[in-house]
Amino acid sequence: MNRLSVQATVREGAVQENCTLGSWTEVGPWNMLENVTLGDYSYTGPWCIVQNAEIARFANIAAAVRIGPTRHPMDRPTLHHFTYRRVLYGFAETDDDAFFDWRREQVARIGNDTWIGHGAIIMPGVTVGDGAVIGAGAVVTRDIAPYTVAAGVPARPLHPRFPAAIAAALLRIAWWAWDHQTLRARLEDFSLPVEEFIARHDHPGDAP
Repeated sequence: MNRLSVQATVREGAVQENCTLGSWTEVGPWNMLENVTLGDYSYTGPWCIVQNAEIARFANIAAAVRIGPTRHPMDRPTLHHFTYRRVLYGFAETDDDAFFDWRREQVARIGNDTWIGHGAIIMPGVTVGDGAVIGAGAVVTRDIAPYTVAAGVPARPLHPRFPAAIAAALLRIAWWAWDHQTLRARLEDFSLPVEEFIARHDHPGDAP
């Protein structure tokens, strides 16, 4: 596989509309992205559909993940989209722009250093905190706190990824904000036990 670069890599068959792709990002094959910000170093596996989402840095998104599935209007007499995709059916010269604006406002937010497992679904308006892990096949309908492992349908917190003190230290360090040169210089530190990593970097003035 070709190396990634500061220019986003978009694989075969992927389509995007109104997206901002950061440096060292990768959009997997046969993805569909709409109204998405993909932060530096984040990637999506194959067959993902992502709409109306803000994805931070170093997010690990597995295959067939669905983020921000768009909602149908449950308060109307019908769920069918002929009421807002009016042009498609020849009912009007314009679509229901107000409804589409409302959809775009239901932004799903995925934090830094997250792992979204295979086939997971993240509903509109949900926030997955920094360092969180979402199990394969989970359906996330509520916010997930940072450094929490969640799974199930609907998803429920299972256990913390780290003890509270370690999670708090990692949030203070916020290593995901380091620039490329700093990451490269400190690469070996990421193979250390997490306690040693924290001992090296959780102190004032550490940030580049």
